[in-house]
Amino acid sequence: MGVSHSADLELAQRCAAGDPAAWDRFVLEYRPVLYRAADALDRHGAAREVADSLYAELFGVRRSGDDQGERQSLFRYFQGRSSLATWLRAVLAQRYVDRLRSSRRLEQLRDESDSGGGPGISARALVAPSSEPDPERTRYTALLASILARVVSALQPRDRLRLSAYYAQDLTLAQVGRLLQEHEATVSRQLARTRRAIRADVERTLREEAGLDEAQVAECLAAVAADPGPLDLTRLFRGADPADQVRERSL
Repeated sequence: MGVSHSADLELAQRCAAGDPAAWDRFVLEYRPVLYRAADALDRHGAAREVADSLYAELFGVRRSGDDQGERQSLFRYFQGRSSLATWLRAVLAQRYVDRLRSSRRLEQLRDESDSGGGPGISARALVAPSSEPDPERTRYTALLASILARVVSALQPRDRLRLSAYYAQDLTLAQVGRLLQEHEATVSRQLARTRRAIRADVERTLREEAGLDEAQVAECLAAVAADPGPLDLTRLFRGADPADQVRERSL
């Protein structure tokens, strides 16, 4: 049976309807979530700008552009099939990818203009993207899945089990703490430390082995965060099986 996100759905619906109390609660509880996700996407602050720009869409804009128009909030697309935090991170990642691609298109247009490419080439660069599957995202997903598998398999068993319990098995911090006989705060700190180590190893491998530049590394991470595709957390953490749990309890 799937996890119920009815409370998140109710909050989103109240925010979409313009409930001030719900909006205040959302900002208080989810601004840190968005900022942490933004910092994970881009350490230099560009993703934070995207996160800040999301608030206008979440709060809602007028359809007709005047005070009499109907508010259209981005919250109306949240259906409660995942947690609100997960949905927000996915929306943020997609917006960040869109900004990266837009910047690249503008750079391409400038380069073509400087090289005398003419208006015909520039016009083609502005054609709306195809509805066909994005080959770059497919490539990024396969590349990142391979690298993640290697990086995670190299973790210490305890770190791998902690990640598996929290992300693949959906245990709470308190439940993970009981499993590993750690304080809840310790679990949170260790998860954060392991995430940082994984990201550093993944970024280094993408640069050194896959030959990606900094912009491509950022786009790769953002694209997969927005649409993980075939990434399977259960398979990724398959080394953290029940036998591992028994051994960890004895540590």
